[in-house]
Amino acid sequence: MRFDLCALRRHPDVEGQGLEASDAADRLILDEAASRIGDSAPGELVVVDDAYGALALGAAAAGARDIRVHQDLITGERALALNAGRAGLAAEVRSLPLDAELLRGVRLVLLRLPRSLDRLDEVAGLVARHAASDVVVVAGARVKHMALAMNDVLGAWFERVDVSHARQKSRVLMARGPRAERLPPAPGWPRGERHHDLGVTVVAHGGVFAGTGVDIGTRFLIGELGEAVPDAASAVDLACGSGVVAAWLARTRPSVRVTATDRSAAAAASARATAEVNSVADRVHVTQADGLELLPDASEPLIVLNPPFHSDAALHTGIARHLFDDAARVLAPGGELWCVWNSHLRYRPLLERVVGPTRQVARNPKFTVTASVAR
Repeated sequence: MRFDLCALRRHPDVEGQGLEASDAADRLILDEAASRIGDSAPGELVVVDDAYGALALGAAAAGARDIRVHQDLITGERALALNAGRAGLAAEVRSLPLDAELLRGVRLVLLRLPRSLDRLDEVAGLVARHAASDVVVVAGARVKHMALAMNDVLGAWFERVDVSHARQKSRVLMARGPRAERLPPAPGWPRGERHHDLGVTVVAHGGVFAGTGVDIGTRFLIGELGEAVPDAASAVDLACGSGVVAAWLARTRPSVRVTATDRSAAAAASARATAEVNSVADRVHVTQADGLELLPDASEPLIVLNPPFHSDAALHTGIARHLFDDAARVLAPGGELWCVWNSHLRYRPLLERVVGPTRQVARNPKFTVTASVAR
């Protein structure tokens, strides 16, 4: 069976001009792994960080069965399910968390190389520790998003790393011979870091935005949040990442209950760990969700947001617009969205239209903090 990758859709993720559901790197990974896919027994193939299903469904169309899949974004997981249903391949793929069970006994891993070396290190370590001893990892990406350090990360976990010829500006790394321990040794995942100026410890899995640090935009926002709806009984940390804002709000406002939500599984796991280590897990509820889909209309007095402006590797404002729309729906009348954004993005007119009257709270050479009042 031949599967047409051009038939894939990104929905329910952001769709638009220049945002494709597959690319040349997906095709190269499938071609480099073709003989191994054809020889794989049911349950022997795992796909990791497949954006919208190109690798999993391409492998299923080539004869692989009982394919275990992990995608970090819940929107990617849902897109895979929808694409699989349209292709008649839903029975061949199943989504699982990124853990030992996903990789136990597997002999072939198809991997879209993440841009984060930390994410690659965490995934490679799980494969090396839990897959079969003869596992082969076929990992690829667009050349412009690859770095020589990726070879080093894979080489820390595998005895041999081979590099394919480039094709259509894409390349594949093939790793085999898993090591029992990382060489050189390094701390495991997740990792934590104490930020004494904020009174918060940040815990993060590999690939979460800013890792165990606090990015300068979020730090700028936190510095202004003391005046954000001070009598709010609840608040939402939207696109929460590591959960640093949620933990800071819960720590500095002992009576507030915080919902922290992110579409990334790694971010949600990090936010839970951050809340736990800061002893506020009883007042921070973490969910993996597409925006605020789990919250009712007109229910929250305060939403805090540092919106991402990348969709995969592409710069795109659609994801911010989606989050602004969600905030407008969920804010109670008179509630406020406090947002930090790169000043060059000029989000204020959009916030005015979508949420409501918007004032500038603070501005520095790079970032702007605004507060938008729900109509």
